[in-house]
Amino acid sequence: MCMKHDKALELFCKDDQTCVCMVCTILNHKAHEVVPLKEEYEEKKAELEKTETEIQQMIQKRQLKIQEIKQSVKLSKENADKEIAEDVQAFTKLKESVEKFQARVITMIEEKQKRTEKQAEGFIKELEQEISELKKRSSELEKLSHSEDHLHLLQSFPSPNAAPPTKDWTDVKVCLPSNDGTVKTVVDQLVERLKKMYGELMWVQQYAVDVTLDPDTAYPKLVLSDDEKQVHHVDAKKNLPENPERFSISACVLGKQTVSSGKIYFEVQVKGKSDWILGVARESINRKGLSAISCENGYWTVCLTNENKYFALVDTPVRLCLKSKPQKVGVFVDYDEGLVSFYDVDASALIYTYTGCSFNENLLPFFCPCSNQGGKNSTPLIISSVHHTE
Repeated sequence: MCMKHDKALELFCKDDQTCVCMVCTILNHKAHEVVPLKEEYEEKKAELEKTETEIQQMIQKRQLKIQEIKQSVKLSKENADKEIAEDVQAFTKLKESVEKFQARVITMIEEKQKRTEKQAEGFIKELEQEISELKKRSSELEKLSHSEDHLHLLQSFPSPNAAPPTKDWTDVKVCLPSNDGTVKTVVDQLVERLKKMYGELMWVQQYAVDVTLDPDTAYPKLVLSDDEKQVHHVDAKKNLPENPERFSISACVLGKQTVSSGKIYFEVQVKGKSDWILGVARESINRKGLSAISCENGYWTVCLTNENKYFALVDTPVRLCLKSKPQKVGVFVDYDEGLVSFYDVDASALIYTYTGCSFNENLLPFFCPCSNQGGKNSTPLIISSVHHTE
């Protein structure tokens, strides 16, 4: 910009009138010391327009990404709904097939029983007929034995040992309906297939029950929460009534829920503990003296000791090698099958299974938070709600 032009602009701007400069947006040019060159202005403006364009493109890309994500969610929802509908249809068909199969099996068993009953009725009718004939002959013999007409006696019974013809019933038996266990085997195989398809833990969780602690059984150094869902050990011994149900030596407590048949499942949070014992026990276990926690003594349990050593407390404890440290343990009991299983809930992994157990009496959930060890193991065992594993 030439000096002459600068001088003219300076004189012009000293006037009191408001003017508009063609190369800037400042209205008060009396305080305007530097006037940007038009080329710099246009370059700057071009940069601003370019940046604005880039920002608009970034916004547009992100808006498109939002639409893409929403579309993905929509498609996922449609696929999920379709999969649910297909699963419901498949399970409905399976249920209908099982019900039809069950009905046919029941009909077959009932028909076998009817045939058995009909056979038995035939035998009974035949036996009663023979009994009637024998009674009739017995009556005739009794009358003749008192007769004084010797000729008539000899003519009626030439042989004194003569008896009406009868069947030899020695080897006759009612054929009992056979039960080869085929149906149970098929059902067991189906259950195992379903376990593999949907996961064993998911399968056993359907038998979840609401377990609570029984304060009447709690060792005096155990503290139970008001909702009877948590238990931890303290150093001070409480003054509690000495009843037959209470543990007097071991830091243990039982659940209120008895198991005498069928299946149950419950979960216990063990997070933050260095030692614990969990499982089920016979109702008749020794609660007053020292006895080993083992199957032989009526306990089916697993335990943690020294923060990282896990054992199944069979008659000779078995060391368990686990891939991860369980934070929550699931306990499953199938009383009729004599089975107790333990699961790492978060990992959906089996910890240990007792099989072929002979229970013979009621079982109760069993909990031992172990000594607090000066606060190191003061975290409570917590009976938690079961959230079904996906």
